[in-house]
Amino acid sequence: MQPTQRPLLVRLARVNPTSVFLAALALVLVALFAPGPVGGVLLLALATGLVYLLAVTWPVQAPQTRVLRLVMVTLLVTVALVKIF
Repeated sequence: MQPTQRPLLVRLARVNPTSVFLAALALVLVALFAPGPVGGVLLLALATGLVYLLAVTWPVQAPQTRVLRLVMVTLLVTVALVKIF
């Protein structure tokens, strides 16, 4: 699909990166301080969004960037599962 055929990605490209960073930071902090399963589910929701973005941007990323992103998503899922169980 062409980028113009993905309206979500077009909208995300226009969003202020600082706002996205602060929103993601706030979500992570709330999830880490929330009790067990609630925090784990929030982290898994964030990981799901990141996996979607990783899959969509995979072809245009350098191999080093791919590895780093996979490691970060794996760590996020691990922390989420530890919080749930």
